[in-house]
Amino acid sequence: MYGVVLVDDEQIILQGLQRVFPWGDYGLEVKGTASDGKEGLQLIRQCKPDMLLTDIRMPNMDGLSMIAALGSEFPRMQISVLTAFRDFDYAKEAIRLGVCRYLLKPSKMDELKEAVGFMTENLRALPPLEETVTDGEETGEAGNYVARAAMQYIKEHFEEHISLSDVAEHVYVSPWHLSKLINGHLGQSFFDILNGLRISKAKELLMDPALKVHEIAIQIGYGDVAHFSKNFKKATGQSPMEFRSGGH
Repeated sequence: MYGVVLVDDEQIILQGLQRVFPWGDYGLEVKGTASDGKEGLQLIRQCKPDMLLTDIRMPNMDGLSMIAALGSEFPRMQISVLTAFRDFDYAKEAIRLGVCRYLLKPSKMDELKEAVGFMTENLRALPPLEETVTDGEETGEAGNYVARAAMQYIKEHFEEHISLSDVAEHVYVSPWHLSKLINGHLGQSFFDILNGLRISKAKELLMDPALKVHEIAIQIGYGDVAHFSKNFKKATGQSPMEFRSGGH
């Protein structure tokens, strides 16, 4: 039996899907349901289903980011979308990220059966887990989408006290998985990217003699001036004061 998770913020749809759809005919079993994106992610990580039928316009979620996160973290999981959101470009992007079917509400039973049948066939065609090479999974479209979303978030928040966990939470993946994606797609570690952005901003701010070095350190997200000075010297070969005095 393959496991299915259903995610939708409309209880009537969740109940209808659970009770009316003939899951058993496809060798499927509903492992659980969730009514928002955050709850859905927790459920998926907990029971690792083979198939997911989800809405993408719900509280506590950015639909495309969640789809990309799941596609990169669970590359074998078959995902179809069931939504009232009628936007061709959005649907096209969802399919590019690995969604099998993009169904519009109210969907007909034959459309659901076709989608579930298609996903079931895909599952049956997968090689056994022990034969699957997973080292390259971060190279897919979904992984690239997550890495780019993470980079955007880092650029917008590098002056704050952000951690890898903060960024991972924003893009719906685990910190460990995000670290893999960033290294695989961006060719740098999270800390190298973060420090690079901070040092670049520090160089700008050091041109203003009215700003003290410790003020700059705090402004760009460092907890203390010693940490900032050490990182600055490592990156530039000069202390902040040497850089300021014209050594650059």
